[in-house]
Amino acid sequence: MPLADKLRGNPKITVAFTGEGGTSEGDFHEALNVASVWDLPIIFVIENNGYGLSTPTREQYRCQSLVERAAGYGIEGIQIDGNNILEVYDTISRLATELRQSPRPVLIEAMTFRMRGHEEASGTAYVPKALMEEWAIKDPVLNYENYLLNEGILTADRIDQIRKRCKQTIDAGLKIAQAAPELILDPQQEIDDVFCPKMSLPMVPQTAQMSNKRYIEAISDALRQAMDLYPELVLMGQDIAEYGGAFKITDGFVARYGKERVRNTPICESVIAGIGLGMSIKGMKTMIEMQFADFVTCAFNQIVNNLDKSHYRWAQNADVVVRMPTGGTVGAGPFHSQSNEAWFFHTPGLKVVYPATPYDAKGLLLAALADPNPVIFFEHKALYRSLADDIPDEPYTIEIGKARTVSTGSDLSIITYGLGVHWATRALAAAPHISADVIDLRTLSPLDTNAIYESVRKTGKALVLHEDSLTGGIGGEIAALIAQHCFERLDAPVVRCGALDTPIPFAIPLEKQYMPEARFAAALQELWEY
Repeated sequence: MPLADKLRGNPKITVAFTGEGGTSEGDFHEALNVASVWDLPIIFVIENNGYGLSTPTREQYRCQSLVERAAGYGIEGIQIDGNNILEVYDTISRLATELRQSPRPVLIEAMTFRMRGHEEASGTAYVPKALMEEWAIKDPVLNYENYLLNEGILTADRIDQIRKRCKQTIDAGLKIAQAAPELILDPQQEIDDVFCPKMSLPMVPQTAQMSNKRYIEAISDALRQAMDLYPELVLMGQDIAEYGGAFKITDGFVARYGKERVRNTPICESVIAGIGLGMSIKGMKTMIEMQFADFVTCAFNQIVNNLDKSHYRWAQNADVVVRMPTGGTVGAGPFHSQSNEAWFFHTPGLKVVYPATPYDAKGLLLAALADPNPVIFFEHKALYRSLADDIPDEPYTIEIGKARTVSTGSDLSIITYGLGVHWATRALAAAPHISADVIDLRTLSPLDTNAIYESVRKTGKALVLHEDSLTGGIGGEIAALIAQHCFERLDAPVVRCGALDTPIPFAIPLEKQYMPEARFAAALQELWEY
């Protein structure tokens, strides 16, 4: 949210609260770092109440006070008496005025104490009695009440009236809650709450002008045209500005759109994903580039606990696209070649897209950027510069959730996506005696089950192919769906073909052995003969 306000020139600030225990989390440090580098107008407030549930501060961190951490990020740090209402008000009010004029982050440590348990079940038996007594006399409400009495601002009668009014308000709220009707269980309503239903209209080119472009150029085309279509779209990622990204997809974007909209990020994947959600709350779109899909683990919590659930929890969409250069066959080793789409396929609230051609790459990326929901967009690195196709020069979209029939046949169905599409077509070209449907899923979530079932019911045999390791891969779910919904039309067991259940190796010969392409030809022949 602070980035959106700063980009729009709104003189607003954001206040973010955490307890002292939360300052040990990586997200806290990433947030301070990015806010500092980008001069975001945000006040970070640490409510230091002495205990993280039952763990005292001396067992949580080594510094004398948490405000000392501000210096490490080059920002101002202020420690205040969190039980002094006037000091809290004056400090926050002063800083808010300053930050609206001169945007920057500030860290405040408010020293306070929790007189009850972290939650009622835990109690406070772990707190020394003397410490409870010491803080009891610092009760902020009681002390402020006495201050107002001494100043003649309040009277005892007025205090009594305020307390009665507060109790009446609470009692009225309780009555409303207690009178609420029993929850009506509706599974379809639960499913409908997962995604924001608002969608933009399909984008169709107005002219038939086409150009031959590689996969990587199709991705770049889509981003460039989206930047023109959505003036508040912001691109964020490591090295994507002047350098143009690890794969040069955003090369030249800074000169055209400026550094405010094409933003190099610190190596802080988690907080950048969180900023994406904040931008969406402000009605803006973001594209976040993971330099390699492997690095998304550093943003995992934000993606699978915040971006994915925000609409289900509180009807707030997350208009964020996370681009993921993925896959192997390029000898990049186990930390730059993983296929991790199954992690997100399992997570409700995320759309997962995986184009296999330049045409689909551009159309699906533009559709993802138009979609108000979070989209995980996989791009296979081996296809970037090895594959070219004629694609429309103008922007266009392809519907997310619709598979593509690559070829038709009568003997069996091959269900695949990504690089698997090209493995399948090569294998069939080398085996002209086999007549097969090839179904390119294109979108993994939502999954086009109708296309799968229609093909399998026609051919009676199914082979599911993916680059990811076999165990726990998407192929297992697809095989189960086919077995459940097409069982009476099957003439053979459903066959899965995937990578070995090992990390992807670095050495090229070992990587080739790991990949399922060589084993796929044998599996195809065996299923045909069954």
